[in-house]
Amino acid sequence: MSRHARHIALALGVVCCAAFMRCAQQLSPQGGPQDSLPPVVTLITPSGGSRHFTANRVFIEFNEYVQLKDASKEFFTSPLMKTKPTVTVRGRGVRVDIKDTLLPNRTYSLNFGNAVVDNNEGNVLHGLRYVFSTGSAIDSLIATGYTADAMRGDSVSRSYVFFYDAAHDTIPEYDSLLLKGDPLVVGRAEGNGIFIAQNLRDMLYKAYAFEDTNGNQRYDVGTDKVGFLDSVLNPATLAPISVWRDPYRHYATADPQLFFRLFGETAPRRQNFSGSERPSRHQAVLRFSAPHPQIDTLSFEGIPDDKVIREFMTPGRDTISLWFDMPPESLPDTIKGRMSYIRPDSLGVLAPASQDLRLAWRIVETREEQREREREEKEKARAEEEGEEYTPPAKPNPFAFKVDAGAAVNPEKSIPIEFGLPLATIDSARISLTATPDLGDPAPVPFRLVRDTMNIRRWVVSAEWDERAEYRLIIPEGVFVNIAGERNDSLGANFKIQMREEFTSLNLNVVGRNPESRYIVQAVDAAGKVIGEVRDAATGSYSFHYIPDGDVRVRVTEDGNANGRWDSGSLVERRQPERTEFYVGPTGDQVIVAEKGRVIDAQLDMGQIFAPVSISKIQSDLRRAEDARVSKYLEERAAREAEAARQGTSPTGAATGGLGIGSAMGSARQQIQSTVR
Repeated sequence: MSRHARHIALALGVVCCAAFMRCAQQLSPQGGPQDSLPPVVTLITPSGGSRHFTANRVFIEFNEYVQLKDASKEFFTSPLMKTKPTVTVRGRGVRVDIKDTLLPNRTYSLNFGNAVVDNNEGNVLHGLRYVFSTGSAIDSLIATGYTADAMRGDSVSRSYVFFYDAAHDTIPEYDSLLLKGDPLVVGRAEGNGIFIAQNLRDMLYKAYAFEDTNGNQRYDVGTDKVGFLDSVLNPATLAPISVWRDPYRHYATADPQLFFRLFGETAPRRQNFSGSERPSRHQAVLRFSAPHPQIDTLSFEGIPDDKVIREFMTPGRDTISLWFDMPPESLPDTIKGRMSYIRPDSLGVLAPASQDLRLAWRIVETREEQREREREEKEKARAEEEGEEYTPPAKPNPFAFKVDAGAAVNPEKSIPIEFGLPLATIDSARISLTATPDLGDPAPVPFRLVRDTMNIRRWVVSAEWDERAEYRLIIPEGVFVNIAGERNDSLGANFKIQMREEFTSLNLNVVGRNPESRYIVQAVDAAGKVIGEVRDAATGSYSFHYIPDGDVRVRVTEDGNANGRWDSGSLVERRQPERTEFYVGPTGDQVIVAEKGRVIDAQLDMGQIFAPVSISKIQSDLRRAEDARVSKYLEERAAREAEAARQGTSPTGAATGGLGIGSAMGSARQQIQSTVR
């Protein structure tokens, strides 16, 4: 048997396995737990694997009543049809009506995914496929692969993989094949991110993968994540693989031969002014249709240019916040201005454009504010009638700020202070920070008050913190004055410093590829949240001393342009995203278990971490991760069974009886073997 024939046999055995087990299971004694087995195919018309196919309807009958679940998302054809077939339930079967004109000499497959479930318990028949050919032969090669998130490293489940004829001409600097071309073969990854694309030919393909977020089976720029291979491939020359049926997820899986890093890209947009708003008296917002607007001039009537503070509000830098450093009485309800910026004209040529601005604002009372105002007016009128002096009630200070100084301060983050409006002046000399050591007297502590470079309304109080001391921070009234002329109330806070011994310390020794190399090093928790970060890291030592208990991984981004952030890729420009990898410890595991008082030293050899990607390494990493997942699954199942035994019940979904393949297959076995390829 040839290698390719062995591939087909393996795939057939995997896909048919669920149906075979269902036939054998029918011989088990009645009673016991509820049925947890999927429907079985008993008849297919026309028979699967048909050549010279001319029918426009396919009927698949089962041994029990079935229903369709999420068929619009689960069902797909390979190749895609311009008019998608309709799939309906008829009695104990499923009928597929083909609406499209089929191409000659082409192998087609109808893929049901997880759409077919039994009518009573909802047991899923995984991986049902119907294959036919409009020619004299059925294409029989397969290719497997893995789709992963380029930034997070997690598998991307249910992603589509499109294979195109490599003879398609594409401009090197503008690849629109996935956006405009028709794929020859379509595959889809399972929940573990691994796909098995079948019915390929001995020819060169270009391959693309994308996460179908909205279920339309098309790549939508700006919505779906996408990935592509840098080179063409021929499935006939790919390395040998192993294919098997996952006994816990109940679908076919395999060692990957291809690897896609999926990334999000911004839909190309023409730069235009989108609109403006004025959410408060001292703030206005300008919105643009594309990032990084080029503004040549921006002026407002009655407001000096140096009194307008600009701040980009969004990561995409397409929204600008304007803060007016003026007293409230100097700002009219409607601010008039004019802006000159660069945008493409009707021919796509960049040219200056002018835009008049009218930034209107008015006070909008809440219902409670209205009631309070009306109550005060009545009180004032009553006092005047009775000849009494009216004293209005004290108003709350509108100055808004928040000091993040809890009972214990993380010394690596110090004390952030966030203000509602940008500050105009700071009298930092009036701020007092004192420390009281054990058995000592309070003493002044030198501190620094520094503005956050990413947020003009955020400042940080930092000092040389002592874990043994108790601190008191006093901010007197009027230390801060914002651009509206508002002043802060006094504030006092007592706090201690978090004890390093209560956390895990993670000491990282970074060895760069070369002295110029720069990296972003992050500690992330089990949910993917960043709990420690170093940007612009080079060869040297770095530490995260306050890692809370739990599973932690170290993520490293190769910051090629040294801009301090991960840069995504571009499909049309055929530019891969900046590479991100996870540190793997000496035991071959990415996960570091953070525990109270633990100190962990790790050597981050970037030459090793960012070594060229090999399929064998991806395969071994996936198998190691799968072994860990299965081990955890078995532990949890054993715990459930032990609890069920203690309570004298059966765990939910447990099945009894053997799963051997017996003589009850009959003609159904042959039918399925010729259908599922």
